[in-house]
Parts: sequence; structure tokens; C-alpha cells
Amino acid sequence: MMHIKAEVISLKEYISRIADTILQDKLESKGAVLVEGAKWCGKTTTAAHAANSIIYMEDPAKKKQYMEMAEMEPSYLLQGEVPHLIDEWQLAPKLWDAVRFEVDQRDDFGQFIMTGSAVPPSTDEISHTGTGRITRMTMRPMSLYESGDSSGEVSIADLFSGKLDIKGSNDANLTRLAYLICRGGWPKAIGCKERVALRQAIDYYDAVVNSDISRVDGVERDVERAKKVLRSYARNTASEASLSSMLQDIRQGEEDTFSEGTLRSYITALKKIFVLEDTTAWNPNIRSKTAIRSSGTRYFVDPSVATAALGVGPKDLINDLNTMGLLFENMCVRDLRVYVESLDGQEYHYRDKSGLECDAVIHLRNGSYGLIEIKLGGDKLIDEGAKTLLKLHDLIDTKKMKKPSFMMVLTGTSPFAYRRKDGVLVVPVTCLKN
Repeated sequence: MMHIKAEVISLKEYISRIADTILQDKLESKGAVLVEGAKWCGKTTTAAHAANSIIYMEDPAKKKQYMEMAEMEPSYLLQGEVPHLIDEWQLAPKLWDAVRFEVDQRDDFGQFIMTGSAVPPSTDEISHTGTGRITRMTMRPMSLYESGDSSGEVSIADLFSGKLDIKGSNDANLTRLAYLICRGGWPKAIGCKERVALRQAIDYYDAVVNSDISRVDGVERDVERAKKVLRSYARNTASEASLSSMLQDIRQGEEDTFSEGTLRSYITALKKIFVLEDTTAWNPNIRSKTAIRSSGTRYFVDPSVATAALGVGPKDLINDLNTMGLLFENMCVRDLRVYVESLDGQEYHYRDKSGLECDAVIHLRNGSYGLIEIKLGGDKLIDEGAKTLLKLHDLIDTKKMKKPSFMMVLTGTSPFAYRRKDGVLVVPVTCLKN
């Protein structure tokens, strides 16, 4: 009988993540936690920081042994001081049921953490969903607060608790913001020289189009078509662009046919590996009879993937402020998603048939919510954002739902965080935290 020994955790200096608290909370309430998310976003590092023992299923020196044991006696791979981390568990899908069964037998919380690459496994060898035993959490690339690029002077949690007298200062200019958009929140990019930091998103993009988009479900997809899909998605970031309009964009200059069904399969694959992450529509109770749009808004998990797809860098964004504004919105949405998840909430988008739009609505499980407009900068744009928020505020039927906890214009270049006379908050993204 082969003997499997779990490895003891030894980590370099660890950068704290908002996900740390989420993971600990989930370990305290369930037997196992599955950590999902984009490739290279730090899943294994964060999970290893919380674990007391670990097995790396992809360790070349032990992979064959691990795979054989997963077939013969998977319970041997579950031995180790808890929480016990199984990294790249999807290489041996039978481990899912083994973990679920072991959680039942031990009847205790905080036993296992399971992480995997963004390429999900086949479910043929999984007989149980794991409901009640295995809970899931999603990790994303770092927010600006996690990467040290936000002072955190304005806390979303404080805003929901009624602390609206905010203050904070911001010295980020367009040049700095363009760099942050292109660098992204990839942990390996933090603290590196600019050339090295900017290379991380490009390498990620190359891995997606050359390998991951086909590995996700075993369907071979064309590299050049994958690039065209991502480029079109990047051009339509922060919009509700239809598949038909994107298809026309992709077909330009292409002789062979590219059907809507094929486009849909590419997008589905990219969502499965957490490259794309659309925002769903918010459907509040409003006094108006205006129909609310239900289509999602198109975003990347990180704006740097969009810049890599477009082949642009910080200087290019400075010369195209319209594109920069859309990708700045994507960066803000990424951060809001990271922040609101720690508050047990979700991020939405609002748009109705009249054209009234709210870039982000963060909604908590208790029914509290905040309305957010995202503007790169400038007093005129801030005024427009505030006007939109106040108009939506007046449409909401407060007899059927709560009033918004706050209204915020989230900006890039505003020098200060402050509260306007009309009650709308102006907050630079480099001042925000969860």
C-alpha cells in the first residue's frame, strides 16, 4: 500500500487578501470549501495561507502516485492536519465525492479546502453536488485596496452602517490610472517594475487563447477566433452589446462564416474559466411603468485582459479617453465585486427602456443597497452622475423596498472624497475599501 504524506505549509511573505476573512468564515460553517476563480488570481496562495497541510496534485514528482491513489483509495489523500488543502483537485474528480463522504464521517467544520485551476473538471465521476458539506467561494484578481493602491479611507461597510460624513484625498492622475488598468490586479504584478508588471496580463491572455479556452471542455477552438472574440468583448466593455452586434464586429474582414452559436460557445467557455464576468440586471420596485432591461452588462474579470486583447498600453489609453473610461469602469466593477462579496452582497447594473442607467448597484442580503455611478473624472461628469443617481432615487418605490443606504459617484481623478450638498458622495476609487 502506498503511503501519502501531506506537505507542511511554507510560504514566502504573504500579501493579505479580503478573501482571507471570507475563507475563514466559510471554514467555520462548512466541512469543506471550494475556492474558484480566474487563473493566477492567487487561489492556491490564499488557500495555503489558511491550511495546515497540503497536497499539490500537479507535483511532477508525485503526480503519478497521487493519481493512482485517487483511483485505488482516495481517502488516503485526505489525511493531514486540518484544514487540509487539496490543490488542483480536479485532476482526480473522484476526490469530490471522497471529500463529501469524509466530511459526513468526521461531522465537523473546517476540514478541507479544495482549489483548482480555472479549467473545471468533467462531472462524470461526481455523483453528489456536495450541498451542505462543500461550500463555494469565488476569488478575483486583487482590488486596489489589496494591492496597496487605495488608501481605504472610505469604507463601504461604514457607508451601509450610516457613516456618510466621508473624507479622503487622492493624488492619482490619468497616467497612474491608465497604468493600474493595464497592470490589473494579478498578484505576480504587484511590486514589480512596470515592464514586468504589464507583462503579466499579456501572458495571461496568451495562455487563455492558446490553451485554456480549448481545455475547458475539450473542444478545440481556433486561436485567432478566440482573439477576435476577446477583442470584440473589449470594445464592448461596460455595454449591453448583443451577440448579433458583436458577431458583425468579429466578421469584419473575415471570409469564413462565424455563426452566433459558435460565438456563444466561445463566450460560454471564457465565462467558465472566469475570464469574462458579466453583471446581471437589477430589478427594483419603481413607481414608473418604464420597462427595466434584463440583459447583462459585459465585463472582464480584470480590465487588464481587455487591454491585452486590444493590444494597448497605458499611453494608448491616455490618447483614447473614451476607451479608458470604459475600462476604468471595468476596474471599478472588479473592485466593487471584491468588496461587496466580503459584505455578503452582490453587484448589479440598472438600465431601463428610457435610457436611465446606474453603472453599479451593490445589494446586500438584508435588502440594503447603494447606488453608484462611475466617472473617470471632471466636475461636469460628476454632476451628470449625481443627477442620474438622484433621478433613480426618486423613481424607487420606498413603500415596497428600502431607501438606498447611499448614492456615490466613484471617480478616478477627483482630488478628494466628500459629500455633496445634495447628499451624493464623491469617492475616488483609490480611497475605497470594503
